[in-house]
Amino acid sequence: MSIFNCNTERPFRGNPDLHLHYWGRERCVPGHSVGPGVREIYKIHFIHEGTGRVSVGECSHSLEAGQAFLTYPHVVTSYAADLYTPWTYSWIAFTGEQVEYLLSKTSLSPEHPVFPMDLELMPELYERLTQAAEIRDSLDLPLKAILYQFLALLLQTVPTSPDILPLPKQKSIYVEQCLHFLHSHYCENVTVEMMSSTLKLDRKYLSSLFKKSIGLPPQQYLLNFRIAKACDLLAETQCTIGEIAHSVGYQDALLFSRMFKKVKGCSPKEYRFRQINNDIVL
Repeated sequence: MSIFNCNTERPFRGNPDLHLHYWGRERCVPGHSVGPGVREIYKIHFIHEGTGRVSVGECSHSLEAGQAFLTYPHVVTSYAADLYTPWTYSWIAFTGEQVEYLLSKTSLSPEHPVFPMDLELMPELYERLTQAAEIRDSLDLPLKAILYQFLALLLQTVPTSPDILPLPKQKSIYVEQCLHFLHSHYCENVTVEMMSSTLKLDRKYLSSLFKKSIGLPPQQYLLNFRIAKACDLLAETQCTIGEIAHSVGYQDALLFSRMFKKVKGCSPKEYRFRQINNDIVL
């Protein structure tokens, strides 16, 4: 597996309109899987060989060579290579203030994340970005140009379909407010009742609206979000398990460990050990 990260000191990484975080390529082993979990970035995988599946909420999609899929921030997603014909894929990860607007001009959504690769650019995107990153004193302008070229091509490849309508504006605002509330208070003792009271909405209506949009009820989304934050702390800090438990909203470290294992399939201690030994591929 090859992964290239953008240096945080380079100007393009600090561009508020579009952030290129990293890109990579991997020939997966049979059954290699990621998730279910959430991220804070947009990520596109391009399938060069083999097959696999991507699942978002209750929606599942089969993919093969020549296709790509997009994963959205804060949306629970999982994907896995086929056991007999595992895929080889490359990927790019990005965020930015323009991204949501640009994607609104396409037919893509968390429930419809699959699209065809454009053969003129997408199969070679990994190589082009890697070559551009090697150009010294370029202020990352070649990287920026390639990424904007890719997004322009994406808008042409999957233009907005009249058959796929967005949520009504007010409902979409409610969901955004829910996400903002959960992301701001995940380290506290949050309940759906607290959130609905703060937003002045009926609890059942809010839960139903949230699940319809995100694919999970608020409490399940909150659990996955907390565990994702805990994974970052386990990998990037020397905090104790108890300190991490408190940092993501659990006063009881044993409860935290039990919920962590429920989501990740291993204890927090085991997860940290595997991270140190590079056994977990992000």
